[in-house]
Amino acid sequence: MSLSEVIDNECPYYRTVPKDFNENVKFRGDLLANARKSKDSQKKLRRMCAQDILFYINGFCTTYDPRRKPSMIPFITYKFQDEAIIRMVLSIGNNDLLIEKSRDMGASWMLLTVFEWFWHFKQNQSFLLGSRKEDYVDRLGDPKSLFWKIDFLHKNLPKWLLPRMDRKILAIVNKDNGSTINGESTNSDFARGDRRTAIGLDEFASVDNGYEILAATADVTNCRIFNSTPKGTGNAFYDQKQNHECAKLTLHWSLHPDKAKGLYVDSKGKSRSPWYDREVLRRATTMEVAQELDIDYQGSGQAFFDQIMLNEIKSLCCDPYETGDLTWNDRLEPRWLPECATRMRLWFYPDADGNPPKDRTYSVGVDISTGKAGEFSSCSAISVLDKKTGEKVAEFSDASINPTDLAVYAVAMCYWFMGLDDEPAFMVWEDNGPGGAFGKEVIEQGFRNFYYRRNEQQLSRRRGNVPGWWTTAKNKRVLLADYAKALKDGTFSNKSKEALAECEHYVYLPGGKVEHTRASNSPDPSGAGENHGDRTIADALAHFGRGEKTQYLKEKEEVKRSTRCYAARRDERNRPTAEEVWVV
Repeated sequence: MSLSEVIDNECPYYRTVPKDFNENVKFRGDLLANARKSKDSQKKLRRMCAQDILFYINGFCTTYDPRRKPSMIPFITYKFQDEAIIRMVLSIGNNDLLIEKSRDMGASWMLLTVFEWFWHFKQNQSFLLGSRKEDYVDRLGDPKSLFWKIDFLHKNLPKWLLPRMDRKILAIVNKDNGSTINGESTNSDFARGDRRTAIGLDEFASVDNGYEILAATADVTNCRIFNSTPKGTGNAFYDQKQNHECAKLTLHWSLHPDKAKGLYVDSKGKSRSPWYDREVLRRATTMEVAQELDIDYQGSGQAFFDQIMLNEIKSLCCDPYETGDLTWNDRLEPRWLPECATRMRLWFYPDADGNPPKDRTYSVGVDISTGKAGEFSSCSAISVLDKKTGEKVAEFSDASINPTDLAVYAVAMCYWFMGLDDEPAFMVWEDNGPGGAFGKEVIEQGFRNFYYRRNEQQLSRRRGNVPGWWTTAKNKRVLLADYAKALKDGTFSNKSKEALAECEHYVYLPGGKVEHTRASNSPDPSGAGENHGDRTIADALAHFGRGEKTQYLKEKEEVKRSTRCYAARRDERNRPTAEEVWVV
């Protein structure tokens, strides 16, 4: 059944109400005149309003817009608003609904009027309204507050249509049917332990503790309505946008008949209109345009990576050619096990012996997590770059592997990607946090073909003797900028959809810092989540390691001697006396 048919079924009297402004004003006047003459007419109209929300709104409700004269305006709904209101009505008590919107589409007025209609005409309904500040929920005389809008609706309804009510700060009670609407700021315990017919959360993308709100309200009601313009990707509103269990309602400016006049599509395929073009000129930044007009989550968060570039590269992505895992013996001699797992993915076909091509050299980047798996836990990621072609040829991702086990795995990978002159892949890892334990284990394994820390800002860039890349706000920005440039000019070819999707969430923070949006907004205080940019850092480090070949060749013999001396003693000690043992 189409939404238009649903409206006809749910709203039997709505089609009798004219939408033309002058005709609507006359229609309302006639209704009120007839009602004044007869109590029966009043009862009949109350029944019609109770049965048909669109008749109630278009026949009796009033909104407020101080930009217009007069500022009190009959609430005459557009077609897109009719459909939006019915979507909200059908969600009440049944399912969550996310409303993503351009600014000034009437979403708050629609949401509040839907709550008011249930409160007004249905028995024992219980609603809760929330916004990030209590004053935004209920403040006497402030049109910005949610309860002021409900009060305005009531102030302009005929007295005979109003129920007996008790109005207090942050509360309004319908004494005739026992229904209530309450308000609360979105504190960390918002609605906890409560029970509600529905909860309305206004401008939810701007709520700082959105994840706590999601947790606190999940058992309170079957219906949470999240209403907001986007504000980047690092918040609970965006995560609900990705949640397939949450219904979506998009109110783009192009649905508004006044704003869509002269609608056209520009050379980039973007919808525009004379109204839109004027608004773009009035906005201070492209981020403001993305947030207030375009419903653009990436653009509204000051994205670090160019979205157009990422979209172009993503169109060239493909599934891995093979998936599987590595195994190795006690001498760290690796072997490929195809199709036994999915945590390692290849964009090449191993040769007949199950090995990568050996006519080139490789660079390996590693981002290390704590290995504590969970819904919001961080993944460890390994990226392998073919230095000859600039193609990313392998990717490893696992949220549960601990740093020391990851170190052994990474060393085995470097030996598997043995290239020219029997050169194992060059490794660069992020040494911050759990990277310390990772680096210690790499050294214990006798592996030495890795990056030694130095001051990247000095002209000499003299190599130090401390292994691993130490991330600071400044060199992280440089690292990611170099990687972004390589993606743009094609010197780094990345076919991983997941890795490029993580790039979309890197944003500029105040002070010029670049961070993944989950890093500061994750509900997991230990760090970052499945999509916290782990692959991006691994990719960027692999690209950085691409330029380290000359250093390795210069010191290769010394490294070989040191490695052979340590490794020979270890291998002799650990060499199996009978059948070889392989581990995963």
